[in-house]
Formats: sequence, C-alpha cells, structure tokens
Amino acid sequence: MIDLIYLTILFPLIGFLVNGIVGSKIKNEKIIGVIGAGAVGLSFLVSLAALFELIALPEADRSQVITLFTWIKVAGLEVHFAYLVDQLSIVMALIVTGVGFLIHVYSIGYMHGDKGFWKFFAYLNLFIFAMMNLILGDNFLVLFLGWEGVGLCSYLLIGFWYDKDFEKGTVPQAAKKAFIVNRIGDFGFLLGIFLIYMTFGTLNFLDVFAQAETSQVTETTFTFIALFLFIGATGKSAQIPLFVWLPDAMAGPTPVSALIHAATMVTAGVYMVARTSIIFASAPAILMVVAVVGLLTAFFAATIGLVQTDIKKVLAYSTVSQLGYMFLAAGVGAFSAAIFHVMTHAFFKALLFLGAGSVIHSMHDDQDIRNYGGLRKYMPATFATFLIASFAISGLPGLSGFFSKDEILWYSYANGNMFFWVIGALTAVMTAFYMFRLVSLTFFGEERFGKDQHPHESPKVMTIPLIILGVLSVIGGYIGIPEIFSGEHGNVFHNWLLPIFSAAETKLAHTAQHTHTEELILMASSVGAALIAMYLAYYIYTKNRSIADNTASKLKAFYNLLLNKYFIDEVYDATVVNPIKNVSDKFLWKITDAGIIDGIVNGSASIIENISGTVRKLQTGVAQFYAVIMMAGIAVILFWVIISL
Repeated sequence: MIDLIYLTILFPLIGFLVNGIVGSKIKNEKIIGVIGAGAVGLSFLVSLAALFELIALPEADRSQVITLFTWIKVAGLEVHFAYLVDQLSIVMALIVTGVGFLIHVYSIGYMHGDKGFWKFFAYLNLFIFAMMNLILGDNFLVLFLGWEGVGLCSYLLIGFWYDKDFEKGTVPQAAKKAFIVNRIGDFGFLLGIFLIYMTFGTLNFLDVFAQAETSQVTETTFTFIALFLFIGATGKSAQIPLFVWLPDAMAGPTPVSALIHAATMVTAGVYMVARTSIIFASAPAILMVVAVVGLLTAFFAATIGLVQTDIKKVLAYSTVSQLGYMFLAAGVGAFSAAIFHVMTHAFFKALLFLGAGSVIHSMHDDQDIRNYGGLRKYMPATFATFLIASFAISGLPGLSGFFSKDEILWYSYANGNMFFWVIGALTAVMTAFYMFRLVSLTFFGEERFGKDQHPHESPKVMTIPLIILGVLSVIGGYIGIPEIFSGEHGNVFHNWLLPIFSAAETKLAHTAQHTHTEELILMASSVGAALIAMYLAYYIYTKNRSIADNTASKLKAFYNLLLNKYFIDEVYDATVVNPIKNVSDKFLWKITDAGIIDGIVNGSASIIENISGTVRKLQTGVAQFYAVIMMAGIAVILFWVIISL
C-alpha cells in the first residue's frame, strides 16, 4: 500500500469536490456526512496498511519516495510532486486521518441543521487534503503547498459562521487575524526555503539532509536557515510572538477547534522542525531559541488559562501551552518526545474540544463556564470522557499524557538544565489546576444555569467518537513507555523514530550522564505537585468558591492582567496594527493613492479633456473654414521649406 499512498490525498480531494460541487443539491445530511467522513476513513485505512507494510521492510528501506510527476523543471531547479513515506510521515498520517475521521463523524451530529452543512464537510475534506500534502511531501515545495493550503482552510473554517454576531464582526475578524498572522510566519518560512535552495541546490528532503550531514556548510548559514524556518513554525504553531491568532480562532465551530487548532494544523510547525532536525542540530543557537520560546510560551499561556471563563478559551490557551511543551522538547534535542506529545495531545485535546462542543451543544451555545455546574448527571458520557482527557493532560500516571509529558520534562532536565525542568513542571501544575477548575465549574457543584436550559446528553454520533478518543487517551501512551520501565525493550516509539533523528542526535551528542534515580525523583515530584493542584482546584471550585473569589479580589490587578491576556492584543494594536492603519490611511491612501496616483490619472484625463476641447473647436463643419486652415497649413510648410534651404 506504500505505492498507493497518494490515495490518502486523493480520497479527501474527491470528497471535497463531490460535496463542494453537488453538496448543495443533496438534501440528505447523512449522505453528505458519509461522503465527507468516508473519504477520511478510507485515507486512514490506506495509511494503516502502509504502516504494516513499512514495519515489514528492513530498517534501511523504510524511506520510500513515491513520485507522481515532475512538477517544476526550469534552469537548475527540478521539483517532483512526490511523497515521502517513512517512520515520521506515517505516524503523522495516522494521527491526521484517524483523529480527523472521528471528528468528521462527530460533526455529522454537531452541525445537524446548519444551512452550510455541505459546505462545512467540503472545507473539512479540503483541509485533510492540504494537511496530508504537508506531512507526506518529499520536498519543501510540496510541504509549503500543504502549509498554505491548511492556512486557507483555517481561514474558511474559522469564519464559517461569518454571519454570527454580525454587528460586532468578531467571527470574520478572527478569521482574518488567523490568516494575516500566519502570513507573517510564512514569509520567514519562504526565506528559509530560498536560502536552502541557494545553499544546497535542491529542495528535496533526502538530498538536503544528506548534504547538511556531510557538507562543509558554515554554522552561520545553518543559523539563518533554522531561524527563518522557526519563524514559520511560530506562526503556524502559535508560539510567542505569533500566538495571538489561536485563542480568537475559537470563533469557529467546535469541530474546527478540535481538528485544526488542537490535533493537526497547529502541530505542523512541530512536524516541520522535527523533519528538519539535522538543520536545527547544526544551528545550536537557534535550537536553544526554540527551547526557550517553547518554555516561555508554555508557561505564559498556562497562566492565562487559570482565569478564563469561556470553555473553549481555556482549552485554546491550554493548546498554546502544550505546543510550547512540544517545542521545548525539540529545542533540547528530544525530537521523538516532541512527536510523541503531538500524538498523545491529539487524542486528549481533540477529546476535550469535542467534549466542550457536546456541552455547548447541550447548553444552547452558552460557552461561559460560570453558567454551568452539575452537568455530570445530565451528560454522563460527556462527563466521563472529558474527565479522562483532563486526567491525561494533567499527567495522571498510566494515561497517555503522563508518558509524553514526563518524557519532555526528563529530557528538559537531562539535555537542558534544571531551570527548564522547574518551569516545565510548574507549567504542568498550572495545567492540572486550570483543567480541574474547568471540570469542577462545568460538571460539579450547584446548577447555575437558568430554568430555560435543559441539559441533555448528545446523540450517539457525537458520543461514540468521544468514547473512542477516551480509550486512546488512556492507552495511547503505552507505545512510548520510558526505558526506566520498559527495560531491555526500550521506548518503542523512540526506537521507531530513531532512524529519522539519529543524525541530529549524533550531531548534538549529549554527553551528560543521569541516573534512573534522578528520573524517578523528578517524575514523582511533578506528578505529586500535579495531583495536589488537581485536588485544590476541585476543592476550591466545588466546595469553597469563596477562596477563589477572595483571592481574585485581593489580587485584582494581577487577576485582571491574566483575564485580559496580559493586554498583548492591545499592545500589538497600539504598536503594530494602528500605526500601520494610520500610515495606510493618512499617507498611503490620502497622499500616495488619492493625491499622487489618482492625481496623475485624473490630471492626465483633465489635460486631455482640455486639449481635446480646444481641438474640438476646429471641427466647425464649415467648408470655407477648412479651406482657410488648409491654405494656412500649406503656407506654413512652404515657409519652413524656404528658411531651411
């Protein structure tokens, strides 16, 4: 099935074309849903078959390039439209198509009755098509095609309910914000691609990486390439300073939040850094920047998540924080740990968003957790799965999040320093606290919703994907059991990806020696602190809300600072957005456009009009006048000839 990997891209494309062209004429929502979900389900089956075929191959043959056609051939540049199937791309393909299929199924119930039902599934399929090109492309140009494609789909899906809250225009503004902020990062990414071609003379991954491993390219060149690539990653994966678009993206339908902004698109930056690991390993200064930016983003976003009251905003800042964890792992050279957290995060964060969607669906689109309470008895399936996902993201031992988060914290200490571990562990504690604040305010305590609200469990088409994701959130981490517990078998997930990252790990050559005792102590410390935070959140927001209220009033200034997200948007508006608007309005428009450009165009028209008005007077229609003019002209010509002799 490896030779047929292109089917994983073709099926979603067909689904997009069918629903996009004839979907508006199909009156049955089930048919539209089956076409959309079925296309992604088939892609998952092909990816799964390719995985088994890849496992059966010798390790040296597990990088297979499937070339479809020559895309560009000009001067010295030759780019094939080809796909690379290896250990990394197949893991990402299974995540995208597997989680994507469950979200498509869930969307059949969530979007029921929406006037744009057919269009929604067309957009979702188009997104899967673009995302699969991104992760399977065997060169930077195909990757960039998918990279821009998911950006476009993000814009379309965030702004899907463009007529919602029309007067304020928050939904279109959120879509535009996501699109524009991502373009800033994409500009850096393009510069990185240009520099790669100038340096290596090719854009093919395997050729570039082979040269990066063996050629005499200077560290300065690698530094600039890695820096530009990371700028692109900060935009797509919502890292400081380009993270501001992701929380606003929650304006889109909840399945969009689950698919694009939790499980797949936002991890594209992590995937790109992992795919180019040899380049980043050759630029240690930028690798440290990746670690620091990831750590600061994780901590920064977690503090904001502590006080948010919108159920999706809490999960949005949690996503930003978890993405920071992934970049922290990549920055300390633990690339396999970063991808491992991509996988486990896809399970429990998609589950959290879909669970939040189930709650919002039941509460008639009310997203304020202060208006919930006691929902567990009305929504038992949603509550149970949401609780499992909350345990997983909080790092409860035995669940998927524990294995990946502990691995990141351990490598932060082993390959980085104690400071990285302390901030990372503190972030994990805050994660546990705000997640169980969310659980407590939503499912426990007194009922705070009005009598007009009638909470109820979601239909099976929505709860079955929740249950499946709940199971994956429990068992998904056992493929990456750390060596301290797995013994001679080692970490299976790490060993699977080792051939992809071996060159980078060799170049980094971490030599510090650490014992299993240190690992156990650090693991117990972080888990113990997280468990305490979980209990405190439950106690405060279920048993004694006055503690939270009193703390907020005593620390009002700090509380408002967090509630308003450190006023980052306001700072950006004051320092970037408004100055650009003012320059555009007062100079580029009024002076340059209206004054100079329009002045030249309108002035030229006025001159021609005046000249033509004067010339037009010569057209009198009187033959004698024309004869006089003709004779005058002849006289002038004769005079010119005479004086020229």
